[in-house]
Amino acid sequence: MRGEIITEVERILPAGQILRREPMSRHTTFRTGGPAELFLEIKTAEQLQKLLTFFRESGTKYFVVGNGSNLLVSDEGYDGAVLHIGDAFGTIRIADEKITTQAGALLGRIASAAQEHSLTGFEFASGIPGSVGGGVVMNAGAYEGEMRQVVSRVKGITQTGEEAEFFNRELEFGYRDSILKREKIVVTEVEFQLSGGIRKEISAKMADFAERRRVKQPLEYPSAGSTFKRPEGYYAGKLIMEAGLRGFSIGGAQVSEKHCGFIINKGDATTADIRRLMKEVRSRVKEQSGVELEPEVIYLE
Repeated sequence: MRGEIITEVERILPAGQILRREPMSRHTTFRTGGPAELFLEIKTAEQLQKLLTFFRESGTKYFVVGNGSNLLVSDEGYDGAVLHIGDAFGTIRIADEKITTQAGALLGRIASAAQEHSLTGFEFASGIPGSVGGGVVMNAGAYEGEMRQVVSRVKGITQTGEEAEFFNRELEFGYRDSILKREKIVVTEVEFQLSGGIRKEISAKMADFAERRRVKQPLEYPSAGSTFKRPEGYYAGKLIMEAGLRGFSIGGAQVSEKHCGFIINKGDATTADIRRLMKEVRSRVKEQSGVELEPEVIYLE
């Protein structure tokens, strides 16, 4: 990366927030991926806005990442700048029945905060391993709940570096989709509208969801959760199982024996292993059922 790029980044961020050649295997739930040329820890909206504006104007390649729970990074790494919006950018504020949070807060933390304040509606997200920014962008969901049901307002930064605000009706939520995703808006703040509830009942529902995950999902292995989107009228895991792929592996990557919708890292998988396995799964499911599986994970190279 050009020296003048590094110099400008150093003007915007303190040295402690700038990492060079940082292994992305440390920042994805798959635990694979080579080094990012620059890995930048974002702590304020001002830092984020300045960097996005500079990278756009200078033509610098960049990617924004949260908890890395839906990301697969090339074994060769990424020759641009990764902007990490993590827990340092994760303030949570609660007023009445509204929760306002910065983009780096983990969904599990928000669910716990809602539970502590006897607010219901966010229980479905308690086990989703992502951060709120990415979760809202992709309309994350589980157990019949989705972000679209609880998001009231979103603030973000456009590709041109301008601040933008969206209310729920303007977000055009769809299945694992939103206008934020299509227009590549970087989320900075989200407001959730919840409802008053009974703390004991909220806790029981969260515990029930956690137990269902423990029993049905391979939580003991690194993965990105559901590897493929749910095809309309079908379930990806069932299609994969019916194609005879339960436990099928390539290198260190395996179709989970517990839940065929998950591809897991058995401990020594490479990103190449996972990609080859995904390709083979898609091919065999297409041959078996005629259904084209669409990956839910994002590939970065």
